[in-house]
Amino acid sequence: MILNQQFIELGEGFGDIYELCELINTNSSRLHRTFILAAPTPSGHALSLAVALEPANEGFFMPVYICREGIIQNDATKSKRRLLFEEAAEKAGSIPVYIEVKHSTEFAERVLFFQYVTGILRLNHLLPPLR
Repeated sequence: MILNQQFIELGEGFGDIYELCELINTNSSRLHRTFILAAPTPSGHALSLAVALEPANEGFFMPVYICREGIIQNDATKSKRRLLFEEAAEKAGSIPVYIEVKHSTEFAERVLFFQYVTGILRLNHLLPPLR
């Protein structure tokens, strides 16, 4: 039973991507899914990298760690940060799901953006429904 799914935002830099990759490595037994969320911008797509973990032990909290819109991808070449993330995910047995979403600046508050993304992930059965 999951009572709460919540985004936990990390930063946008290299150190934050390394932290996200370390979360994948140290929690590979709890790994639910990995995501690459792409939001269109005038200079390309702003990518958010995210990791959803299963609840710990008998907890009812499903964390989704995210590095929000810190990578701009404007051509077919993947950035080093994206490659690091994909490598860590694949090593843990997960192929990141790529999803196009609206940019977070289209929402009045960041919490509304996270609710929007949660809804998309649930509708596509990528996150479990609340029970």
